[in-house]
Amino acid sequence: MTLLGPFRDRVHTLTLDNGTEGAEHERIAQSLDAAVYVAHPYHSWERGTNEKTHGLTRQYFPKHRDLSTVTRKELDHATERLNHRPRKRLGFRTPYEVFFHTRTSLTVALPT
Repeated sequence: MTLLGPFRDRVHTLTLDNGTEGAEHERIAQSLDAAVYVAHPYHSWERGTNEKTHGLTRQYFPKHRDLSTVTRKELDHATERLNHRPRKRLGFRTPYEVFFHTRTSLTVALPT
């Protein structure tokens, strides 16, 4: 809630898996005035964006990496890169552009 609170007006839904991080989903939903959906166990396709983001995150933090060793600098770097990476699903706009309703000037080399 602390991280999403400033963006309350833009949060309409949250989709969670069945982990303990969603234990207070009712309180979170109420404080954000958002609908919360819980994916079925072993139904990763119900959280497609989440699964795609996990895959992209693994480019920065491979599976064998102990996440307790990740520094704030590394995390900030990965976050910045992922939020400014164009996505096909977003019409080749970045998550940053979509979320903040803006356009950034990027030079992207697309494969031919």
